Amino acid sequence: MDDKEQKIIPSELDNSSLSLPAINLMNKDYSFVSTTARIAFYDNLRSAPRITKTDPAPTNEFIETLTTKVYEQASTAGGSIPYTVIREVTENFIHAHFQEIVVSILNKGNTIRFSDQGPGITQKEKAQQPGFTSATEPMKDYIRGVGSGLPIVKEYLSFSHGTISIEDNLTSGAVVTISLIESSPQQVQQSFRSLIPPLTTREKEALLFFNSEGALGVTDLVKLTDIPQSSVFGILKKLEEYRLIEKTIGQKRILTDLGFNTAEALSQ
Repeated sequence: MDDKEQKIIPSELDNSSLSLPAINLMNKDYSFVSTTARIAFYDNLRSAPRITKTDPAPTNEFIETLTTKVYEQASTAGGSIPYTVIREVTENFIHAHFQEIVVSILNKGNTIRFSDQGPGITQKEKAQQPGFTSATEPMKDYIRGVGSGLPIVKEYLSFSHGTISIEDNLTSGAVVTISLIESSPQQVQQSFRSLIPPLTTREKEALLFFNSEGALGVTDLVKLTDIPQSSVFGILKKLEEYRLIEKTIGQKRILTDLGFNTAEALSQ
């Protein structure tokens, strides 16, 4: 047998110590959500909820659409749970492979219950501590996957005198409930400011220009800020990672809802 015949394929060597379920998770395609999510809005517990649906879609689009619908319904009812908190919990559905998602909105939008029928969360306390995560590499194309989501939610709710609970669903899966007492506008604003990512002076400056000028490209920001073009690229990348801006037509960027709220908070 020659050298060529004796070679071991690296990918086979790398996976040799993994169990079959682990290999399947590593190879799973998370690019599209093929299930339908249901949002149940309860005016009260004496009547049936109003149901809206989020249809199958590419994963990023599905998460964005579901988060936006939940946030809009909860805030319209008078709830004050921020968009970014709802998004953090919504992204966790990827661990359940988006199986049988139901989001219930109660208590005038101040209590939101996220349930699924995935594998569940066995170590519920650790799931709320920074750094603990079960995210695989394919998942990290759609979520950060560093174990920061639920800890961020817990910290916000603790600061705002709210609560988070993680329970087992009836047969399989998990139920995450976040609840916030009604707060004054000043308390809500103070709580939101605690969630603003650590922006540099230049990143804050760029964000405020997006708020005042609308859609901007690289050249526009260079002219407005006198920041070198090479630095502008880095600033835009960071703002996108924080989900404060997103690309629009012609390679320009615009503020997301989170970006708008952040810019408003920074300007006060």
